[in-house]
Amino acid sequence: MALDDDITILSQAPLFNLLEKDALRLVAFASETRSYREGDVLFKKGDRSDGGYVVTRGAIALDAAEDGSPAAFVAGTGALIGQAALFARIERRATATAQEPSAIIRVTPSLMRRVLEEFPEAAAAIHDAMAEELTRLTEGLERVRQQLIAIDGEDIPAVRQEEK
Repeated sequence: MALDDDITILSQAPLFNLLEKDALRLVAFASETRSYREGDVLFKKGDRSDGGYVVTRGAIALDAAEDGSPAAFVAGTGALIGQAALFARIERRATATAQEPSAIIRVTPSLMRRVLEEFPEAAAAIHDAMAEELTRLTEGLERVRQQLIAIDGEDIPAVRQEEK
């Protein structure tokens, strides 16, 4: 795939869509492209991450249950797999398997760190987007907590400040 094609796909992926063209060019140039056949495993649940993946072609099934049931999520072209793995080496929470011939762009934490250092505006935009995502998650969890209180008819203790 040509560099310009990779840049186009990256520009549509979550978080990467916040990067300017020069930053996307750096990611496309310095990242690794991998191809997979149908049934190939990209990584297994419990593996240590080696970066985040942007799907450039095909479909990648993510299976956290590993019980034979259909995968809970299928990532298609332009999807980002492993957002947190862009920034740190973490444990994979699901097994990723190519459902058809597929390709990905792998972006390592060291490459992402380089991009954020060289493009501070992008770092600020990604920070803001992730903070907003965390706020929405926290608000959603609070709504669930309130619904559980209403169902149980009793107060569920809030997390103490020192536990946060």
